[in-house]
Amino acid sequence: MNFFQKLFGSKEETKEEVKVQNEAKDFDVLKYDGVRAMKTGEVDYAVRCFKHALEIKDDLEIHDHLSIVYASKGMFSEAYEELQTLSKAQPDNVQIFIRMANIAFMMENYGAMATACEKAILIDSENAAAHYLYAEACKGQGDDVNTIAMATKAISLDSKQGNAYLLRGETYLHTQQFAEAEADVAWLLEHTEDNEDVLLLKARLEHALAHNAAAIQWYTKVIDTYPFSLPAYTERGELYAEMGKTNEAADDAAKVAELNAET
Repeated sequence: MNFFQKLFGSKEETKEEVKVQNEAKDFDVLKYDGVRAMKTGEVDYAVRCFKHALEIKDDLEIHDHLSIVYASKGMFSEAYEELQTLSKAQPDNVQIFIRMANIAFMMENYGAMATACEKAILIDSENAAAHYLYAEACKGQGDDVNTIAMATKAISLDSKQGNAYLLRGETYLHTQQFAEAEADVAWLLEHTEDNEDVLLLKARLEHALAHNAAAIQWYTKVIDTYPFSLPAYTERGELYAEMGKTNEAADDAAKVAELNAET
């Protein structure tokens, strides 16, 4: 290259500079439009913007935005792939692995969920959310012992982990450890207000203990609080049938049929 080319630049250099400048502008516009579309609920347009932006330049923030948009569209595999990209770039970011665990849970991929939780716990062994999600992964894999163990660890790290108490209480009931289930249900009733899952757990526990009258009362409380609770009508009807109360059982069965028809 001669002196004047160095001083003023060649035509080729100028074209390349213009190309780079235009791509940078296009990238910024696409990123801005994608974020705006994401915030206004135009998710399909947001995806198009973000994907075109990534064709220009790889950008971790855009991968993050795409993971959120894909999840909102129910495209969980795509969301998980974006989070995998983030995890490779930021292997010590515990929140990425927690998000991966949540996405894997929605995919019902409990093996991937457990792996994400294990990586999160390796980064932060005191993370209660990671232990709770690990308990959910164990439940999904049919491992009652470790479901209880991981839920208990989550509770030991954060005594206000209501979801962990609920999961552990349900597992205790499933494994017929009724005294332990009663303790968790008592905590939940004290610390939550008319939560459908908690009320159902209480009703199911009373049923399992053959406290039929109490179980009917709790199922009825669920229905009074949540008039469209299909599990409550279904299970109360079954209990009425066990008790020989055929009219009440028929009424609940009719309500179940009505609710199913509406869904």
